[in-house]
Amino acid sequence: MKKIVLLSAVMIAMGSCVSQKKYAALEAKQQETQALLDDCTTQLRICERDKNSLQTQIRTLENTNEALLMAQGNLATLSEQAAKNLNESLKRIQEKDLQIQALHEAMDKKDSVTLALVTSLKGALGSLDDEDIQISVEKGVVFVSISDKLLFDSGSYKVSKRARQVLEKVAKVVKDKPDFQFMVEGHTDTNPIHNSCINDNWDLSVHRATSIVRILQDDFGIEPERMTAAGRGEYIPVATNSTAEGRAKNRRTRIVILPELGQFYGMIEEGMKEAAKASDRMLEGDINTDVQTPDQGQDENPDGN
Repeated sequence: MKKIVLLSAVMIAMGSCVSQKKYAALEAKQQETQALLDDCTTQLRICERDKNSLQTQIRTLENTNEALLMAQGNLATLSEQAAKNLNESLKRIQEKDLQIQALHEAMDKKDSVTLALVTSLKGALGSLDDEDIQISVEKGVVFVSISDKLLFDSGSYKVSKRARQVLEKVAKVVKDKPDFQFMVEGHTDTNPIHNSCINDNWDLSVHRATSIVRILQDDFGIEPERMTAAGRGEYIPVATNSTAEGRAKNRRTRIVILPELGQFYGMIEEGMKEAAKASDRMLEGDINTDVQTPDQGQDENPDGN
């Protein structure tokens, strides 16, 4: 009989642990999101640099042409090669402008979605007027940090009634935004803990994250495939553990709301395709950026004979 009870306890403990594979995959996805944002920023800077270089070339060509006009006293004098170079430079600038615009539009759309999410969360949680709830955005990722004194009793992973009110408001916001996934992270201070149910702080942080996830799923209908429960233990502090105030800040649960990477990448890819199509039309002459040469635009028989 004792063996059966022991086996059941082990199985329950194993079931409460977070899937390391799922956690690692979501963490990798967050890093991939950041890498994509960094890559887009780099592309944007390169395009802007190229645009500035092309504008400098145009100014040089225009200055050269102006010098020729002044020297020859003929306002219609512009060499065919200079006109061709100027025309090509203008087309390249327009192409870069379209690429920059596509990147800006994709990033602006992503930022607007993030802003709408933050606004909704602040609107829902603002009525609580609680200093133990903080909403922030870092590099396109939304964080909702909740102090553990609002969620749990000391050393416990049983969610309080007060906490359920907060979780219900968060659930109402994220439930309407299926394009977002999120991870619930448990954090502790460095004060050691050990009892019959909890081995250490890391174990406690995992149990607390799992408790939050289960409530979001069971009580508020959040799809379990959108959530990950993760325990961070004492290893990512936001304050010193040498003071009571610092330890209180470190004891927290953080909900990390992650944007859908594929959707953002799709916006950028579609925008760049449209820029390429517009560039092709320019090269075919559909967009009129031609500069007239001396013989163009003039009547072949000025005397009318």
